[in-house]
Amino acid sequence: MIFRQELKYRLNVQDTVLIKMRLKHLLHKDPHANEEGYYTVRSLYFDDIWNSAYNDKMNGVKERQKFRMRTYNHASNFIRLERKIKSDQYISKQEALLTPQEVELIQSGQYQFLKDSSDNLKKLFYYQLTSRMLRPRVMVEYDREPYILDTGEVRISFDSNVRAGSPGFNLFDRSMPMIETMEPGLVIMEVKYTNFLPPHIRRMLPSRGADFSAFSKYILCCDKTEHKKRSYLN
Repeated sequence: MIFRQELKYRLNVQDTVLIKMRLKHLLHKDPHANEEGYYTVRSLYFDDIWNSAYNDKMNGVKERQKFRMRTYNHASNFIRLERKIKSDQYISKQEALLTPQEVELIQSGQYQFLKDSSDNLKKLFYYQLTSRMLRPRVMVEYDREPYILDTGEVRISFDSNVRAGSPGFNLFDRSMPMIETMEPGLVIMEVKYTNFLPPHIRRMLPSRGADFSAFSKYILCCDKTEHKKRSYLN
């Protein structure tokens, strides 16, 4: 497995504009972005009966993992099952493609077909679903503006309008009510690279001491939806 370095920064509007101005001549837009330069990411996250993914993050566990199903721009023709593995500041991902029919079966609890798959990640997902009672936890959606640099396999993205789906776990439901989870204007910048981060790129980033963040969109959306549920029940 290939592990990549991951850095995160929480930025205000002014810092976001300044950093984009610095970077726009050094990196180029991801070709998958639309004419406005972004795409929408929607992920359905799973957790077990002990809420291990949530609690491991909150407790600062260095070695942890999360399972999710992900789609882009609400399209059903490209869906990925992902296992994100975190080791301190290093990340790795296992990926497998899913069909819309497979997603609907998983969402309805009919996931026996995964056991007979030739894909190792799908098999692992099946055993997590059965042995650890992995179940949908929260829907996370945001708009991502991505930039890439071939040298060092660098990818810098700006995530905004982070929102959580509530209620429901239907990956294809475009009418799902969404809860805004961040203060207006805040942006999460993620920097990922495999081999090295070129010095001229590193100099463009905010001070780690002041702005570096262990921010988690998953945790934020879990907290917001749990608060919504408690408010509703009360």
